[in-house]
Amino acid sequence: MGEAKGREAGEGLTMAVYKRGGVYWYEFGFKGARVRETTRQGNKAVALQIMAAHRTRLAKGEVGILEKTAARTLAEFAPAFLAAIETDCSEKPATISFYKSKLKALLAYGPLADCPVDQVDEALVDAFKENRARQRSRRKRALAPGSVNRELATLRRLLRLAHRRKLITTVPKIKMLDGEHEREFVLNPELEKLYLGAAPADLADVAALMLDTGLRVGEAINLEWPQVHLPEYLKVLGRTSKNSKPRAIPLTKRAAEVLYRRGAAKAGYVFHRGDGTPLYQTWLNQQHAEVRKRLKLPADFVPHSFRHTFGTRLGEAGADAFTIMRLMGHSTVTVSQKYVHPTPETLERAIRGLEALNQRKAVRVPTISTTGKSEDKAKGPVTN
Repeated sequence: MGEAKGREAGEGLTMAVYKRGGVYWYEFGFKGARVRETTRQGNKAVALQIMAAHRTRLAKGEVGILEKTAARTLAEFAPAFLAAIETDCSEKPATISFYKSKLKALLAYGPLADCPVDQVDEALVDAFKENRARQRSRRKRALAPGSVNRELATLRRLLRLAHRRKLITTVPKIKMLDGEHEREFVLNPELEKLYLGAAPADLADVAALMLDTGLRVGEAINLEWPQVHLPEYLKVLGRTSKNSKPRAIPLTKRAAEVLYRRGAAKAGYVFHRGDGTPLYQTWLNQQHAEVRKRLKLPADFVPHSFRHTFGTRLGEAGADAFTIMRLMGHSTVTVSQKYVHPTPETLERAIRGLEALNQRKAVRVPTISTTGKSEDKAKGPVTN
């Protein structure tokens, strides 16, 4: 564990910067008390600067010096934001690239880039949205609401970091653009059979596994054999999960057969190229697009549709939102609720299940006697 130590002048208390869980913490003494905080940084030099700034603020407050420093502009704070992203997402290069590209779009709008972070407000955000709405993509089309919303989500995360760093007192409300298209394509059994029969072997295996486990594309192509416990379940690691939450998914018979067919090795990637490296997502997307066009299926049928189909089928099978959340690795149950659409049959089945449970537990129900007094009567099993 890397550590830098020194002595507090006149107090004999140790100051230190040390690493814990991939980020640096600092500790020092002030007026006989110990101050200890995380820097949320993986860079030691930056951590030392943060500690020095904290000690300086405390010292100035002690002697009555009031100093209001100008807040950094969004462009000046951007490197600190990217450093935090690289620390938090160190094992997710695609996520780091995503934030870099979205941050670049934010900084391209001068009024936002040059604005101090503590002065970014809803009016400026609205101006940014209007500016982006006038721009065109590389294909000379209007930018999709979803593309702009990803940039707004990046801005929101940046401002939340500035708030944690005490550079701003509040985070302005950032409203997303309406009209974002959600790909809702669901593969029915007939099209599924047709697709799996037409797809190359590797693509067909990835698709079948996603259909029966709900894995994200990145989780599937980065699946390694130590995560697979045949024939019972497979584990999704936090470092490959979108929200860094690990989960275990029971295997269907078909999913287990796919994995057995892949070789069931002790190490390495389940889906890999000839040299053992994982399949590229771009290759998977290209292969899928070729099959989709050959079968004349709609453009909103994308590889993610396999995961969406899994969630839809869970809902149709009667799974509740919390079960779907656990199996699919959603960050909140709100996301999972869109898959739950209770039918009259589902509601009736739920009431019958409740009635059966009550009978098994002999739930006591109040009855009225002939004297008008309430009596408790055990409700036992029903006999014919």
